[in-house]
Formats: sequence, C-alpha cells, structure tokens
Amino acid sequence: MRYEEEFREYLRKTRNASPSTENAYAGDIREFEAFCAERGKSLESAGGAEVQAFLLKLGEEGRSSSTVNRKMSSVRCYYSCLMEKGHISSDPCGGIKPPRTARKALDHLSIEEVDRLLDIEGDDPRTLRDRALLELMYATGMRAGEIAASNVSDVDLKIGFIICSSEGNSRMIPIGRPALEALSAYLDKGRAELAGNDRNQNALFLNYQGQRITRQGIWKILKHYGEKAGLKTELSPQILRNSFATHMLQNGADLKSLQELMGLKDINAARLYLSVTRNRIMDVYDRTHPRAKK
Repeated sequence: MRYEEEFREYLRKTRNASPSTENAYAGDIREFEAFCAERGKSLESAGGAEVQAFLLKLGEEGRSSSTVNRKMSSVRCYYSCLMEKGHISSDPCGGIKPPRTARKALDHLSIEEVDRLLDIEGDDPRTLRDRALLELMYATGMRAGEIAASNVSDVDLKIGFIICSSEGNSRMIPIGRPALEALSAYLDKGRAELAGNDRNQNALFLNYQGQRITRQGIWKILKHYGEKAGLKTELSPQILRNSFATHMLQNGADLKSLQELMGLKDINAARLYLSVTRNRIMDVYDRTHPRAKK
C-alpha cells in the first residue's frame, strides 16, 4: 500500500483510531488492493466499478453484512485520506452505499408462554403489583420507560384505557379485561400499602420503598417471573412488547393501528413484525399441507 503511513496518521487524527483499528483498516485496504490488482488496477486508478465489484465479491463469499460494512468504511476512509492529501482527484466511493445489515429475528413469546408468565398467584402487595404490571405490559405493548413513568391519573378503569405520554406525544391505549382486573386489584389492595405514608405519590407502580418503580426494577421483575414460568428465553421488556405486536398481527390487526398503539414514528417499524407472522404462516403451511414438501 503506497500511502499506508499517511493513511494510518489520518486514522489517528480524524478518527482517533486505536492501533487495533488502524491494523484492521490497513488489512482491509490491502485486501482491496489485491482485488484491484487482479483487475489490472492500482488503488489510485480504481474506480467505482472496482469498489462495487469488491462488495459483491465479499457478499458472494458469505461475509457477514457487518464485515462488509466495515470493509466499505475502510475503503471510503482510505479514499477520503487520498482526496485530502491531493493524491487523487475524484472519490470512487461516491454514491456507493454499503449493504444493509441484516436485522436480527425478533424474539417473542408464544401465546402459551405468555399464559404461563402471567399465571401469577398471590394477594400480597408486591404480587398484586407484579401481576398488574406484567398484564399491562402485554396488554398495551408499552415500553419499560413508559410503564415506569405512568401515573395513577393516566388510567381510566371504567372506560378501560391508559394515557401513555412519550417523547412529547400522548396516545390512548385500550386495556383488556385481564389487565383491568389486575390493575383494579392492585390499586384497591396493594398500592396503598406499598406507598406507606406517602399517599400523595402519583406513580402508578411503586417499589418496596414506596417510590416510583424504575426500568431496572421492571427488568428484574420480568426476569424473576420468566424463570419462575420456566421460559427458556431471558425476558426483557422489548420481548414482551414484541409479543404484543406479533400476537396482534396474527389475530388480524392492521399495521396502521399497530403503529398508533405502539407509538411508532414510522410504519416501517411496524412492518418488522410482519416477518415473524410470515414465518409462522409458512411453518403452519409446511406442517399441515399434504403437498407442501413434495
């Protein structure tokens, strides 16, 4: 690599790169240099066609999207350096976009697993709180931060909804009968004891000190009941939120309604849950259609 030292200095000054990052980027450029040489080009004479072909070759070799993205970042950074130093007059990376990183499958619970999770018995204050909290999370798809920020005044048990305020916006979310019953029992029999002398505390869910529950506290409650239900998946608030969305779509909800219920800014975010539903449909088809695999 003709300008390796200049490139390494550029990485240190503009990217505050560590020695390991320097070595990784330099290795990527040497790999690209070898590829260009096979096509009769040098790094300085390579154009957009070589960059695009290099990315395609990496994909054909089965390299992960994250690896391809990093190598593209290395090549882009190298040519930015050469442009800044005046070694080339045009950037061959202009207009070339790296491949999108593959999205991870959305972890979610089956309906049977949710039933096991929510099968919580007991009438002491903490158990009443935990049952109401988990029922509400699954009933509404609310985020952990939104649950923690909820107040008693946000809930209307008669009409059956909760007002959820997040990022400057508010949305009204219906609450199903099991969650309403659990909330009613908690508010009637459990919350006052948790609040102690601070009866003016407006937080909906309280911890054992009578203070507003935290996101970390919600995580711990989920983990405890997930283990108690014998779930293999290590639960998080996002998994319960994913379960809400997936089960809604499986039972006929439309994307626009789901977007509004979940407080998603972009309907494309709601479309992510369709992949889970499609996979389930294909699985059912493969298992049940007589000629699915002939």
